[in-house]
Amino acid sequence: MAEDYTPPKVWTWDRESGGKWATTNRPVAGATHDAELPLGEHRFQLHSLGTPNGQKVTILLEELLAAGFDAEYDAWLIDISKGDQFGSGFTAINPNGKIPALLDRKDGRRVFESGAILLYLAEEFGAFLGRGADRTEELNWLFWLQGSAPYLGGGFGHFYAYAPFPQEYPIDRFAMETKRQLDVLDRRLAEVEWLGGAGYSIADVATFPWYGNLVLGRAYDAAEFLSVGEYGNVMRWAKAIDARPAVLRGRKVNRPTAPEEGGVAERHSAGDLD
Repeated sequence: MAEDYTPPKVWTWDRESGGKWATTNRPVAGATHDAELPLGEHRFQLHSLGTPNGQKVTILLEELLAAGFDAEYDAWLIDISKGDQFGSGFTAINPNGKIPALLDRKDGRRVFESGAILLYLAEEFGAFLGRGADRTEELNWLFWLQGSAPYLGGGFGHFYAYAPFPQEYPIDRFAMETKRQLDVLDRRLAEVEWLGGAGYSIADVATFPWYGNLVLGRAYDAAEFLSVGEYGNVMRWAKAIDARPAVLRGRKVNRPTAPEEGGVAERHSAGDLD
């Protein structure tokens, strides 16, 4: 990072800059090509990738199935490295062009943004979301996660693991913020077993793929760098969630690059994960 860099008067997009994931981003929205989305036999059609945001939804769907609800789903792979998220079919469901996106065939309703999908499913089935004050606290933590995770992923993760070259200032800035967020979680989990306080909920489902995987050493190879062992309450919480069979199953979906964890490209029945 050159210390004498001066921003131009007008910014222009350099397609060649940006590091490993440069081709997945662009400064405009909308479709780049026509591509219809496949349609399976189940009510819920999920188009996603097994990133933390994608894992939120597949974990909740597997939790619903494990609890006995009729939440069968087809999970189709959206390969962001190939630009699948910019196909006309996908942007029709999510105009923001980001995974995950859900189509409910019951009434043709589209649901995009991972937090919105979790809330939609929880309300649809009346599960993993409390009532009254419990609901309020669970939503507090759900929306905390939605606002905080970009600092971990797009901030710390990008500059620590994916940027073209190491840059001290952004790594320091986002490492500080990530550790502050871990401290927020650790202080909360010193008081309660689950984030919402009343029980395991969509607040935990949303937060685990980001911060749980981080303290368990699965994100950015940064566990030592961030001294995650300092956050004992977060570690206890993460291990408890990680031991849930539905979480193990949900983490496999749309993850063809993780065969060592049983990852599969698509999921259309329970047998695909066995």
